[in-house]
Amino acid sequence: MTQRMPILWLDETDSTQNELARHISDYDNLSVVAARLQTAGRGQRGNKWLASKGKNLTFSMLLKFGQGPLPILRASDQFRITKAATLGVLSYLDSTGIECMIKWPNDIYHRNKKICGMLIENVLDGNNVSYSIAGIGLNVNQREFPINLINPTSMSLASGKEYDLESEMEKLHVCLRDSIVSNLNADDDSSSYEGRLYRKGEFHEYVRCSDGTSFEAMITGVDKSGLLEVRNRKGEREKFAFKEISYII
Repeated sequence: MTQRMPILWLDETDSTQNELARHISDYDNLSVVAARLQTAGRGQRGNKWLASKGKNLTFSMLLKFGQGPLPILRASDQFRITKAATLGVLSYLDSTGIECMIKWPNDIYHRNKKICGMLIENVLDGNNVSYSIAGIGLNVNQREFPINLINPTSMSLASGKEYDLESEMEKLHVCLRDSIVSNLNADDDSSSYEGRLYRKGEFHEYVRCSDGTSFEAMITGVDKSGLLEVRNRKGEREKFAFKEISYII
């Protein structure tokens, strides 16, 4: 049986990322801080994470490398954290019957709509990752969203059900822990991550962020460092880092 790790629920905080960062030594490895309301929740690209109070799962998980079940992790392998965390969320969503994919690098999509976002912040110590804080926002019971959010959805919209947040948090925590521990202790294998990659193997329109031009390409994979690999119809290949390419949904 999987050992249960601590989950601390807060009624309100500025950000669960900040809460963990302020008290690293006070929290156990693989523990979670969840909040019913974040007043300054953070997403990728410096965006705010917008969520209605008490409707969704907004939490952060602490990963201390070289301690307990987590191995020492080299800084050059830090994208493995993203792969393990996204696969953990997918494992949980699969168990609910909601089929999802990974929109590179770490958003989770149900069909063409975003159901989950992730912000992973790594702190390095020389050539290794000292610790990481994985912030996750999963839309659960929210059915109405601000108009400035382009394509959100939720578990409730996808399934028609209402969920008990604390119960679902426990299930999700187990899936995350199992995925992170098993994937980071095994040889690095991208096949599971790439097998769930949104739009892989299909031609779609994208935008090159450096000049705003659009182009058609097929996602072919992700390299070890996390760069997105694409190929155009002429067979020409190119790699993009985060913020260098934008999807047209």
